Amino acid sequence: MLKIQRFACNMLNENCYVASDETKECIIVDCGAYYPEERQAIVDYINNNQLIPKHLICTHGHLDHNMGNDTIFEQYGLKPECSAGDEEYIVDLKKQGIEMFGIELNNQFPPVDHFFEENETINFGTHHLRIIATPGHSRGSVTFIDDEEHIAFTGDTLFNHSIGRTDFKGGSMFAMINSLRLLAQLPDNTRILPGHGTETTIGKEVSGNPYMDR
Repeated sequence: MLKIQRFACNMLNENCYVASDETKECIIVDCGAYYPEERQAIVDYINNNQLIPKHLICTHGHLDHNMGNDTIFEQYGLKPECSAGDEEYIVDLKKQGIEMFGIELNNQFPPVDHFFEENETINFGTHHLRIIATPGHSRGSVTFIDDEEHIAFTGDTLFNHSIGRTDFKGGSMFAMINSLRLLAQLPDNTRILPGHGTETTIGKEVSGNPYMDR
């Protein structure tokens, strides 16, 4: 059974998740840790629980979801993995900091480990996460799904009774609506672990989110 710890990070309260199972292997999803105390909290959690990080995976390439990639690389040797659709973002986080956030970063960010391939799965411990393309917030936005435990890491595609912005470069409301329709086909009891805010379920979103339908 997956054990998932959420960390609210940086000035945008981005959600970073560490997911592990009984084997002690774990993944880090969207490490947006910016402040030193946030970075240390994630490292302490992993080390204190004797976890073995296997993957640093990104739902998309925006800076607020990747500010802590350098810490994960320095501590565990992991480089980020993401969709090639967001290559322009993920390969130059410092430029993105200036252009999108107005901040100058001195971090030495690691290069991308690899870009996701079609029908690829993320494997760790006894678990497998299916990757599906869910563009809209960005061209390369993806969702990670554990079909056995009915869990979905949706990044900035689907939030609790809301959705991600589509007005950034590479965003598209048309693509977003199609992605939401795809997510709506998941079982109602699927836990949605979003990139910002509190978790929800597909059932709650289909019944109460004005952007969702079947």
